[in-house]
Amino acid sequence: MDSTGTESSAGTGAEKDKAAVGLTKATPAPAPDPAPTTAEAPDIQSHDTFVIRKTLSLTAGEYVVNVARPDGSEGEPVAYAREKRLSLRGQVTVYTDASRKSVLAAFKGRDHEVGYMYDVRDASGQSFGSFYEDAGASFLRRTWQVRQPGTMKLTGREHSRVVAFVRFVWEFVPYLEYVPFIWPYRFKYTESGKTLMTVTKKLGLHTRYVLEILAPDIDRRLAIAHTLALDALEVD
Repeated sequence: MDSTGTESSAGTGAEKDKAAVGLTKATPAPAPDPAPTTAEAPDIQSHDTFVIRKTLSLTAGEYVVNVARPDGSEGEPVAYAREKRLSLRGQVTVYTDASRKSVLAAFKGRDHEVGYMYDVRDASGQSFGSFYEDAGASFLRRTWQVRQPGTMKLTGREHSRVVAFVRFVWEFVPYLEYVPFIWPYRFKYTESGKTLMTVTKKLGLHTRYVLEILAPDIDRRLAIAHTLALDALEVD
């Protein structure tokens, strides 16, 4: 080393460079944002009105469930469903998206003292509600019992006696039972005399329902599944 200390200065600079390189290598690059996933269930509990539209194929009936806009038109889709038309007891699976990879809810009939009981289950197979047709009260006006454990028991009945009678006769006319009933009809669901939910079939050749929920505690998955059952089980 000379008297000016040049070598010492150079050595010090090299050590600083090495330290800087070491620090740079030790600092990890920021992780990329996670890719979006469609496996998460949509937030349907915050919505009160849905529009359900059905299309037909040779082997299945397919449904799209949309949030209703304030003007009554179809908004964003929040669920998709497929009915196995060859299933004797009625079986419908509701998915969170069109890819049908994530299950939102599903129901299938089972033997029960009331006829067929339909348990509504989530993706893990856990039951969170059920419904069945009240055969004794359904002679002229179809009546359903919808149960949400620990919350409420709803009785759903066709609102119009006249339309209910026409639908009843329609089913006994040869070949008409396979033709969609195009006239509108409405079901009202009550508990202790208070209307908590309605399902309205709209007029037209295309099958379209409006589901309106008037109680915040009603599980939207159960309400949607039952609305689909009103159509899927029509000719079972």
